[in-house]
Amino acid sequence: MDRDSLVSLPPALARFSAEASAGAAPPDSASRPNIAADARYLLGIDGGATKTLAAVLDLQHATLHLGHGGPSNQDAVGVEAAGGALFDAADEALARAGIADKQLDGAVLAVAGTDTDAVIAHVHERRSREWIVVGDVVGAWATATAARPGVGVISGTGSNVFGVGRDGRAWRAGGWGHLLGDEGSGYWLGMQSIKAALRDREASGPETALSDAAVEFFGARSVEALAARVYGKPLTKSEIAAFAIETATLAERGDRVARALYEAGAHELGEQIAAVIRQTGLDGKFPVGLIGSAYKAGPVFVEPLTRAIHALAPHAQVAVVEMAPVGGSLLLAARACGAEGALAQLDLAQLLEDALAEPVS
Repeated sequence: MDRDSLVSLPPALARFSAEASAGAAPPDSASRPNIAADARYLLGIDGGATKTLAAVLDLQHATLHLGHGGPSNQDAVGVEAAGGALFDAADEALARAGIADKQLDGAVLAVAGTDTDAVIAHVHERRSREWIVVGDVVGAWATATAARPGVGVISGTGSNVFGVGRDGRAWRAGGWGHLLGDEGSGYWLGMQSIKAALRDREASGPETALSDAAVEFFGARSVEALAARVYGKPLTKSEIAAFAIETATLAERGDRVARALYEAGAHELGEQIAAVIRQTGLDGKFPVGLIGSAYKAGPVFVEPLTRAIHALAPHAQVAVVEMAPVGGSLLLAARACGAEGALAQLDLAQLLEDALAEPVS
């Protein structure tokens, strides 16, 4: 059986500075060196199953220009439509920046989908071979770790763990989808919560407030009627994942079953994180960024997950990351053109927050 990494970084993205390899944070805006005069414009894209967001960053003036497109996951819409969404979003951002493709110094497109090879070929044929296309898990890792050696732990509707060692070794664990994996995700937690309610109903498991909460949340007549809806409607992944918010509320209120589900989710994700840490050779201080909507549960999820990580890597720096995923693509674009560190992560996060808060015209 092939035991190579499931995901690897393109060579242009796997080169780390000595400071980053040692675990140092990116320089802040007061201490960073002047960037090269010929490195000014970066393009980053976050492409997903429902929408695509592009951002052109002007390093010289620290300004950000956004563009929007439809779904760009080839599994959902096909290669042609995915490419069209990517190009629409990029063109809008470029137009807002007042520049053409050829003025870009670096471009990284992080795109959702099981296989990006077809999208890579399409992008290189229609636009530029200089545009680097990676899977969305790579972009999420860059967002979670400021594109430094470390681990990104993604938990939204689905889950995935991806990390890169100081020598550029990359490893992915999880990310197999809701039928084969997604442990510790919003979907997994929502489904486990419904199962716990069913076990309560049939008296094969402990009593839990999840039973009444599930009936009310899904507008069902009873827990058993909810089970029929799961098979008959069926409920979507997003609908089931949304119930995890109720599970978190009940866990905070002391429901032992709900709390145990978050402990179990943290254990499952912790095992995947441990595999990534071992396979990438990470040790000492390194960032473990938690990114995704599931972490809105707060301490009930973050604390047991942090304990699971520290059991193997006691000096890992675990933190929930709020920066928009397109920020990771911009950080990688900066690395690709040698402008890494030109803008500190805190500045970039604020630029993105401000730009996303502006109404779309």
